[in-house]
Amino acid sequence: MTALLKLERLEAFYGASQVLHGIDLQVGRGEQLALIGRNGMGKTTLLRALMGLVPDSRGARSFHGRDIAGAAPETIARAGLALVPEGRGIFGSLSVTENLVMAAREGPDGRCTWTLPRIFELFPRLHQRRGNGGHQLSGGEQQMLTIGRALMTNPDMILIDEATEGLAPLVAQDIWTTLRVIRGEGIATVVVDKDFRSLSAIADRMVMLSKGTVVFDGPPATLAAQPELLERHLGV
Repeated sequence: MTALLKLERLEAFYGASQVLHGIDLQVGRGEQLALIGRNGMGKTTLLRALMGLVPDSRGARSFHGRDIAGAAPETIARAGLALVPEGRGIFGSLSVTENLVMAAREGPDGRCTWTLPRIFELFPRLHQRRGNGGHQLSGGEQQMLTIGRALMTNPDMILIDEATEGLAPLVAQDIWTTLRVIRGEGIATVVVDKDFRSLSAIADRMVMLSKGTVVFDGPPATLAAQPELLERHLGV
């Protein structure tokens, strides 16, 4: 599988505290990767570093074969990388439609697969609430909006931090279904979530972090066959 994203010896710091310790990672075109680990192990920092949001990060990073180390977040986004952040970051004073339209643009290759009607088809609930302000949405609706906003940039890869955190089970199931749709469109994804069972069902590969290092990288079935590793690093 051709590498779309490639990291070599990635390190990240917050002040004097080092969070990532030499991460090597590749994500292929269209691949769905689950990034797992206990809280505080570096998952969010890794996603933020990929988007250029951690000022003190070091190591080689390439996307589409182009060097993105040290690039501004907006440059990385326009290269085709999108982030669904933990906390969602929607604009509460803007309507659902406005939140989506403000992010709309062609993809790096000029394609425009994801449009406003397509997002409303994927998330009928957003269409029903299209005139409501972001602050009037439930947590599940906000997560749908954040994913929709990322898709409106027509990206080649989406980074999703805490995909279903705090969501009701039925709403979480909608998000997992959406991730399957995204995968079917050939968009690569890196998904962070605590639901190991659901991640195992959708992911091509699982990468486990512990204290800022990779302690497992392989198929879900291989990890599931190592209960001692799961207990040590996930408590499952």
